[in-house]
Amino acid sequence: MRGLIGACISLALAIWICAGVHAAPKHGGRPGRVQTGLDVLEAQKFAVLRGKHVGLITNHTGIDWQSRTTVDVLSKAAGVHVVALFSPEHGLLGRNDDRVSSSEDAATGLPVYSLYGETRRPTDEMLQGIDTLVFDIQDAGVRFYTYTATMAYGMEEAAKRHIAFYVLDRPNPLGGNIVEGPMLDADKTNFVGYFPLPVRYGLTIGELAQLFNTENNIGCDLHIVSMKNWHRNYFFESTGARWVPPSPNLRTLKGAVLYPGIEILQNAGVSVGRGTETPFEEFGAPWMKGEDVASALNGRRLAGLHFVNQPFIPVTGLYSGQRCGGVGVRITDQQAVRSMQMGMEIATVLKKLYPDKFDPAKLIGLVGNEKTIQELQEGVPAGQIVASWTEDLKAFDATRKKYFLYK
Repeated sequence: MRGLIGACISLALAIWICAGVHAAPKHGGRPGRVQTGLDVLEAQKFAVLRGKHVGLITNHTGIDWQSRTTVDVLSKAAGVHVVALFSPEHGLLGRNDDRVSSSEDAATGLPVYSLYGETRRPTDEMLQGIDTLVFDIQDAGVRFYTYTATMAYGMEEAAKRHIAFYVLDRPNPLGGNIVEGPMLDADKTNFVGYFPLPVRYGLTIGELAQLFNTENNIGCDLHIVSMKNWHRNYFFESTGARWVPPSPNLRTLKGAVLYPGIEILQNAGVSVGRGTETPFEEFGAPWMKGEDVASALNGRRLAGLHFVNQPFIPVTGLYSGQRCGGVGVRITDQQAVRSMQMGMEIATVLKKLYPDKFDPAKLIGLVGNEKTIQELQEGVPAGQIVASWTEDLKAFDATRKKYFLYK
């Protein structure tokens, strides 16, 4: 009988503990978990947006801790008047890989203006009746990921029209400590390189907005709704938040870590795994021998990484339907991985093994640094190329620290 009573008490206690864990805490986020800017805004009962006529720049990654979308939350918030929605590359639902047309949101009836279609900037017509723009999109933490340019273009247009601009901050999935890669040449700014930054810049989207606003002389009326409980040494899995792939191919956290160094290869005729189940976790081409490339890369002893022979056949994208000699990339220590160093090592190996197939000059679009491309073409060792970035990265690190919101 005592055993039965004890079991009942234990069961009741377990139920009570579980109820406490899963109940929504008063501060608007899960205990001990990172609260995004949206979570904080909810906890503050949307005070800073009350009475505002809002244009919301967002997509499927704009969700709160209960997985409610920013569109749903703000459109129902008392005193907040959402006038229009704006979507970045891949559209409001994050499913498109081509240009996106403007449309209407079925749930709210609001217009959805595409910023990856006929225009990449909000126009006068789109901004009619709006006095506040709110940006809430999960970024990838990589210079050539276009959501940062969409934010910056929105800030520029807001500044021209004296429209307030709010960024609901979100974690950098690659953390806030690692700064890596060559700086973008000042004469190569474009939609995949808005401002001279290294490829991995180690800032949250809110911190980056502050840097853009000051260093690029945008001068908009900028407000950051900061996160709570986020720390610079956090990769995304440390946040407790649910990972929502920010674009169709950036599906996993492992892929997100490898993405900066793998993605740069595609313009030189290398499949980066698009059209397979593991984009950015493998690379290859019909002219590659995966075993030779993997062996050469393992000989470089790159920290936190191991390479394996892994042939694949993409079902879409580059080399669709063709068998590619491929290399799978395994992460053994995420904190130790330097993805841009990996990208340089891969490029030097491919240049050596396949000089007639792999042209480093074609990497310039995303690498964005002429000196780095020239050194790759000349066969300079990858370690020496990486070392050549040191002084520029030191100078950038001193600049970025002025905009830190978190420790």
